[in-house]
Amino acid sequence: MPSPAARGRACEVGGLVRYGIDLNAIYHRAAYFVDTILKGEKPADLPIEFLSKPELVINLATAKALGLAVPQALLVRANGACSACSPD
Repeated sequence: MPSPAARGRACEVGGLVRYGIDLNAIYHRAAYFVDTILKGEKPADLPIEFLSKPELVINLATAKALGLAVPQALLVRANGACSACSPD
C-alpha cells in the first residue's frame, strides 16, 4: 500500500511521495545556533526561525509501477523527483 511519508528516505527506497521538512537544513541551522551560542551570544538574543517551505519529493518509478500518472502541476511544485529508485 503506497503511503506518504513526512521525513527520512522513504521516497528514495520505494515510497511514492515524501512531503515534510528537510532534515539536513534543520541540522545545518541547529549547528549555526550552537556555534553562535558557543561564541558567546545569549540564546535569548537569537531569532526564532520557522519552516518556510516544506519539501516535496515524488518517486516516479513507484508511480509508474503503480500505473499512476503524476500531473505536471505536481511535478512543477516538487523539490525533487526520484526516477531511478526501485519500487521494491
